[in-house]
Amino acid sequence: MTNTPETGTGSTSASMGPRPSAWNIANVVTVLRLAMVPFFVVCLFLEGDGWRITALVIFLVASLTDLLDGELARRYGLVTDFGKIADPIADKALTGAALISLSVLGELPWWVTVVILGRELGVTLLRFAVIRHGVIPASYGGKVKTVLQIAAIALYMWPGMPDVLRWVVMGAAVVVTVATGVDYIVRAVKLRQVAKQARET
Repeated sequence: MTNTPETGTGSTSASMGPRPSAWNIANVVTVLRLAMVPFFVVCLFLEGDGWRITALVIFLVASLTDLLDGELARRYGLVTDFGKIADPIADKALTGAALISLSVLGELPWWVTVVILGRELGVTLLRFAVIRHGVIPASYGGKVKTVLQIAAIALYMWPGMPDVLRWVVMGAAVVVTVATGVDYIVRAVKLRQVAKQARET
């Protein structure tokens, strides 16, 4: 995740030197991840275990690129304004497409999809609302949330997985997703209060 404050990968740009071009390897990886989404959705809706496994492979590869672009941006100072916008869009597009598709197929209850995507949208809007006050530091819970969501979605796509295993992991993902969302709200309020106090002094 190249530039999202929640995950903390690449959230700071290079301290000195010229600003990196938007056409850098980290952003190219981000764009490729976004481009994988429609292919993933098409494969998921095609019948047969072969197509389902193909969709799963595309999803996992796309999820791994999420880690790759963050590592590239952090290591080589490739954080850009384009990346800050494109990276969270690619993240939400991949997760959202997976959850919505599974719900449309009748394999995942809609309330799970609504809760997770509602939290993601809410945090994204909150992030923009407080960005002028500063960046909220990454939390361990945010990273756990991402891993659990990927694992849960992968289990739902893997043919023949026991339902109980799917529900346990997805249930954990929902709980952590909601909990980290509440934590983000609390930290955003504190950040705003600190910024307000700093202006008044």
